[in-house]
Amino acid sequence: MKKNLFYCLAFVASIMLISSCTKEDSNDEELITTLTYKLTPVGGGNAVTLSFRDIDGDGGNAPVISASPLKANTVYNGELTILNESESPSDDITAEIKAEDKEHQFFFESSILKVEYTDKDANGNPLGLLTKVSTTAPGTGKLKVTLKHEPNKTASGVKDGKISNAGGETDIEVEFNITVQ
Repeated sequence: MKKNLFYCLAFVASIMLISSCTKEDSNDEELITTLTYKLTPVGGGNAVTLSFRDIDGDGGNAPVISASPLKANTVYNGELTILNESESPSDDITAEIKAEDKEHQFFFESSILKVEYTDKDANGNPLGLLTKVSTTAPGTGKLKVTLKHEPNKTASGVKDGKISNAGGETDIEVEFNITVQ
């Protein structure tokens, strides 16, 4: 009888242990279908838009990526907008990123543009929803925009926008073909 009680208690304990191993704090990642980078010349002028849209997510139809030409020797204020347009109405992921700013950071890698952070998270670390983008001479190149979830913002170079030591999970990564005229 004691042996059966022992096995019964062991069984119940193992069930409780297994069921307690689920992630209660799990923050399921949102589907990001759209990234828009609006660049407005500092001093006035028409805004330039870089956009990525992939309504069906990974797989299926190819994303639509476009980038309007930028002017040479110009400084732009940049603003990113992130959406999930697979839902109706669309879900503004930008608001979630702002609310969870300590857990996110955008990274910008470019062969033709200089991108500087102009916003910070609650701890004073870069976020990247707002930026200053500078062009120099006419030419063509690339701009890669990457959103990291839970990067190590204290790692070497991360505050300066270096992605190599950031770690974390990539929420979205988009590469734009850039033309500076």
